[in-house]
Amino acid sequence: MTLRHFAGLLLGVVVTAAVLVGGGWAAQQAFAAGMAVPPGGQRLWIALGSMAAVGLVVGLVVAGRVSPLATFVPSLVLLAWTVVYALDPGRALSLIPSRPTMHWLVNEAGAGNKTLLSLGVHGLLGVALFIPVLIPSRWARRDDDLDEEYEPSQEGSYY
Repeated sequence: MTLRHFAGLLLGVVVTAAVLVGGGWAAQQAFAAGMAVPPGGQRLWIALGSMAAVGLVVGLVVAGRVSPLATFVPSLVLLAWTVVYALDPGRALSLIPSRPTMHWLVNEAGAGNKTLLSLGVHGLLGVALFIPVLIPSRWARRDDDLDEEYEPSQEGSYY
């Protein structure tokens, strides 16, 4: 495994954490802010900003010229969790931490992931993250030395 793919693997773990923790927390905060009377407020803006930050990270990894492992790892986690949810919802939901002794952020992210999983958002995002894995040019190393600049020929010479 080349260094590029190893870095892509590590980046994939970071993206997975960003989607699960950051996206789950933001979804829970947005849902709670939407249910408040009156809906909205600073809590909603923070949640939407967090969702935008997670979307920016995912978008940069999908569109960037990094190893496809950076998108394969989170897509594998999200799609596998969605398949488990489709086959056995109780087992899939049991993977979400629910103990009150956990850190409050983990509990809120878990509640948000429960919502995102049951609505199918994780499956949708998993498929979107899997698309770059199917592009063969993403697996090949980009070699800048082969791209020579165009040099204009001398006047009067023929090829």
